[in-house]
Amino acid sequence: MYDYIKGKVDYIGPEYIVVENGGIGYQVMTPNPFIFSAQYQKEIQVFLYHYVREDLAALYGFQTRQEKALFTKLLNVTGIGPKGALAILASGQVDQVVQAIENEDESFLVKFPGVGKKTARQMILDLKGKLENIIPDAFPSLFNEGVTAAISPNGYTEELDEAILALKALGYSEKEVQKVAKKLQAEDMTTEQYIKKALQMMLR
Repeated sequence: MYDYIKGKVDYIGPEYIVVENGGIGYQVMTPNPFIFSAQYQKEIQVFLYHYVREDLAALYGFQTRQEKALFTKLLNVTGIGPKGALAILASGQVDQVVQAIENEDESFLVKFPGVGKKTARQMILDLKGKLENIIPDAFPSLFNEGVTAAISPNGYTEELDEAILALKALGYSEKEVQKVAKKLQAEDMTTEQYIKKALQMMLR
């Protein structure tokens, strides 16, 4: 029904922001309202999802279409409601969530509030393989095809270095990451391929 709203940020609270448009203040629930602090009293664009059920009608807002798309998909997973979906998106790392689902990383998914092993498994069953086309820009910094190889001080290529950072962001320890990085050092891959191969090795 609604795609987005443009207006002035009139209020920022723990659960929502108020966007004023045409003299009307719209209460918009967001994953992290305080991320809009720098835009207080300024005009912004927020992508909206209008959630309606018998006892509730609410607007949920996101900074990007990617966040909105993932939120919509999460709502289709049994055991996840709007509050749970917001908690998952609150980290601001859409790419991490998508990668965890694609690589069946339950240990990462259960870190979110309200997500136990059963719900994490349901997320993977329902969403794996269904997010790439919906969120094509979820990996702008992690997956760079055709980048000229550069060697970092530790002897790794730029792509492998980026993969290492991504793996650490997923919650893997320095020891675990370095162990697989040394094995992958001789490979010539894109960042995406390094990450997928590393996760396969660590999940064995």
